[in-house]
Amino acid sequence: MVRGKPGYEHLNEPLHILVETELPAEIIDARLMQTREILEDLLKALDESLDFFKKQQLRELAMLHNGTLREEGMQRSGSASPFHNHLGMKRAKTRV
Repeated sequence: MVRGKPGYEHLNEPLHILVETELPAEIIDARLMQTREILEDLLKALDESLDFFKKQQLRELAMLHNGTLREEGMQRSGSASPFHNHLGMKRAKTRV
């Protein structure tokens, strides 16, 4: 566990969010209520089969991993082998 180690002191603090805005008070109150409801829903423990947000994140990760979402100008080879580089050329195997 990392609690108590240097650089992780913030883990001992209660969960908090800083919000800064220049809107009328009634709009701020309404949006804070909506935000609180959304955050509480996100923080609830759910059965994984019902977790919409997790499913969406996994779907997006699969799109990235399978190469269906590509950055402009990038070409991927079909191989995920550590013996191929990003150009699809084989690297030399080294002996230990």
